[in-house]
Amino acid sequence: MNTFKPFAVFAETVAAGSMSAAARRLGMTPSAVSQTIRALELHAGVTLLHRSTRKLTLTEAGERCYPHCLRLLQAAAAAADALALARDAPSGELRIAAPVGFAVHIAAALAPLLAEAPQLRVCLLVDDALIDLIDARIDIAIRVGQLADSTAVARPLCDFEWIVCAAPGYLERHGVPAVPFDLAHHHWLANARHTLDAGATDAAPLMPLDVTDAAGTTQRVQVRVRIASNNQLSLQQMCEQGLGLARLGHADVLPLLARGVLVQVLPQWQFGALPVNAVTQRREGEPVKVAVAMDAFKRYFSTLGPARRENVLR
Repeated sequence: MNTFKPFAVFAETVAAGSMSAAARRLGMTPSAVSQTIRALELHAGVTLLHRSTRKLTLTEAGERCYPHCLRLLQAAAAAADALALARDAPSGELRIAAPVGFAVHIAAALAPLLAEAPQLRVCLLVDDALIDLIDARIDIAIRVGQLADSTAVARPLCDFEWIVCAAPGYLERHGVPAVPFDLAHHHWLANARHTLDAGATDAAPLMPLDVTDAAGTTQRVQVRVRIASNNQLSLQQMCEQGLGLARLGHADVLPLLARGVLVQVLPQWQFGALPVNAVTQRREGEPVKVAVAMDAFKRYFSTLGPARRENVLR
């Protein structure tokens, strides 16, 4: 016998006190309950119940078997409760992948949710490389930039606007760019992925910079990169130290702009934007912990609009 059902029917019958009562609990007919238990007895080669017109009595074999069958029922009930909890209340471990330097946004987005859901835990995996959602059991991956073709589900959160920033001290020493072509005469900090080979070992690499004015006209400026890194947070920190101009995410540097640590350069021009998406493996049958986290991310990122023209150098 390769099914647990007969043992569950037997346990429910004993717990209910009669086959008719067990049939009502199980959604079966009394005849089906009786036949199921009889088949179990025939398969085991022992009698489990003494039957009379008034009551059922456990045999010695039935008494030995019943506690194990009862635990089977209890385990099934616990499994059902666990599934209901996953469906109805945020609990367990929520696994999130995000790029380096993105932890501030994860913290701000999930803080209200974690305050309201004490049974929810978070495991945050931070890596600029793409983490495999299946191998790492990722529930939500925050991806910045264009997405590769995938069977995963991507849900847009916002666009991160690029702005050009510098430390006040740097601008005091090197001057303030007045027009886009002035940018070519400054030191630049850039992501190594965005640079071009200069063609000579003694020349600094180039970075093409597309600049769009209020009328929507775009011009390209080639700037020389003095410092290149594969880590955006490192570029931001070097920019704070006055080592040059850097194209940074507006949402990432809002606090620094407000405190005057950094200054936005050429605020009347636009320097492009990067889409931010939340990626999951599927949408159907999504655990409630993922659904509520997605809502939290959407609420938070909806507040990160385009760059506001304040706290900037004019």
